[in-house]
Amino acid sequence: MGKSKKVILLGNFGVGKTSLVRQYVFHQFSEEYMTTIGVRIDKKVVTINRDEVSMIIWDIAGESTHQKIPDSYKLGAHGIIYVIDVLRPSTYKSIEDEMISLQELLPNAPIVKVANKIDLLTEKERVEIVNNLPLNDYVLCSAKNGENVEKAFYKLAGKLI
Repeated sequence: MGKSKKVILLGNFGVGKTSLVRQYVFHQFSEEYMTTIGVRIDKKVVTINRDEVSMIIWDIAGESTHQKIPDSYKLGAHGIIYVIDVLRPSTYKSIEDEMISLQELLPNAPIVKVANKIDLLTEKERVEIVNNLPLNDYVLCSAKNGENVEKAFYKLAGKLI
């Protein structure tokens, strides 16, 4: 039997965390905005190089400037997917501070940063954003069309083995 690992998805409200999970686990996308209240938990088993990882995915409600996620939701996490919206700079303006805070709380948990909603960019905008933002360590994704969604989760799963 494989290893069971708690994975948390974090990021501001509206960045597409729930849509990424739905695309990854169920291969579905909905245009309806689905607000997560508290936490929603899904599971997906991933096999990498004959190693099996049971990813227990915690889709945690998005944060805003008025609401912070309780540390109790984060505790015990083995890995983190941190999601930004490429069209909303406010979702990544303080990301370095957030990364420091997460590394202090969960020092052994690898973090995969995901830049979501790339399907909404023209090719010119895509090149511009990639060149002007420090996105070299991000997985560029689209929860809508599925582009690189599996790649992001597999990248984290590989770090959890």
